[in-house]
Amino acid sequence: MSEMIKTQETAILVGCLLDNRDVERMRLSMEELHELADTAGVEVLDVITQNRDRVDSAWYLGSGKIEEIAHRAQELDVDVIIFNDELSPSQTRNLDRVFDCKVIDRTQLILDIFAGRAQSREGKIQVELAQYNYLLPRLAGQGKQLSRLGGGIGTRGPGETKLESDRRHIRKRISELKQQLADTVRTRQLHRERRKKNSVFQIALVGYTNAGKSTLLNQLTTAETLQEDKLFATLDPTTRQLQLPNGMEVLLTDTVGFIQDLPTTLVAAFRSTLEGVKEADLILHVVDSSHPDLEIHMEVVNRILKELKAEQIPELVVFNKADLVREGTYLPPAEESILVSALRKEDQRRLLERIESFVMASFDQFTLKIPVERGDILSLLHREGVEMEQQFEEEEESYRVKVRVNRDHPIYGRIAPFLLDPPETVEESW
Repeated sequence: MSEMIKTQETAILVGCLLDNRDVERMRLSMEELHELADTAGVEVLDVITQNRDRVDSAWYLGSGKIEEIAHRAQELDVDVIIFNDELSPSQTRNLDRVFDCKVIDRTQLILDIFAGRAQSREGKIQVELAQYNYLLPRLAGQGKQLSRLGGGIGTRGPGETKLESDRRHIRKRISELKQQLADTVRTRQLHRERRKKNSVFQIALVGYTNAGKSTLLNQLTTAETLQEDKLFATLDPTTRQLQLPNGMEVLLTDTVGFIQDLPTTLVAAFRSTLEGVKEADLILHVVDSSHPDLEIHMEVVNRILKELKAEQIPELVVFNKADLVREGTYLPPAEESILVSALRKEDQRRLLERIESFVMASFDQFTLKIPVERGDILSLLHREGVEMEQQFEEEEESYRVKVRVNRDHPIYGRIAPFLLDPPETVEESW
């Protein structure tokens, strides 16, 4: 009978449960590793963990436990062993000698997913850069083919080994990629500056991976971005126009999903992608309200926003997937929040109204005195869609007009000569 052909790779997941770390976070981390493996198309056949006070510097786990895992891997005939933490170059070399199958860590797994999902030129550059930054210090442990010397006298070149040649090539490639990335970042910065100059209100969608950001973007706009019940369905930022109930248009940008223990190489590589969050006028923090670990998810997102120095930007917490929430589920308190299902029209309308209130509150209120002969100013206000109230004062043959407008808007310079009073606060009634 012919041997059955495998249709997908199989794996054993390995984790070190540290005594000094939060048990819930460790559990969540291992569950996420399983989800990451699923996303990468790998079938998990076993999960093995060991409680320790610290990670073993040579073997990650105890040497006896590693031997046990090696036997289990042979028994199950798995293709890969996936470790839940980033392995050091020496740990990788040691483990390669013990296992007959591939050995990768959490970072490599995430890099593999990112490499398969990046669509934009910038996304691909960032992934390749992260891969090379990860590989460079590990060259000596990447199998015999990378560390093998030349074939003898006269075949090595001018005192250069294969390994040194590989390092030189990778450093050169890293330098090229950084330059390409700098060019694309510069281009995007110009786009951002143009939006700011035009005073377009910008909203950033942030949240833990798989919280439903792309679904929300698609439902509120016509973005048609990828929607999948998998981690990191969206890697490349997508910006679309969003029309509010009052007719005003704002920009809504989806971002890469956050995750616990995101590899340092990726945090650096995708920092430029997330830089746009700092430029936002409003952050929509999307939370999967049906997830049992939503509080940890929110903490992770808030920590990253703090690292990006974006924690001072106004934030609306959008507790998503209300249709999946069980009655009595605890939702953590937030200064501004709303419970919705991205799939329900009524909830979409409620969310748009909340967004609109944030947008209008960000504007300053001014009172203008416009002479009747300056109808061009009134036409300009109407054309720009400025919210306004006007009253004709017959005695003075002028219009008294109250407007809400952002002082950064180009229109402000045109209306400034007609200001009647110093700027009023937005809290004052009209």
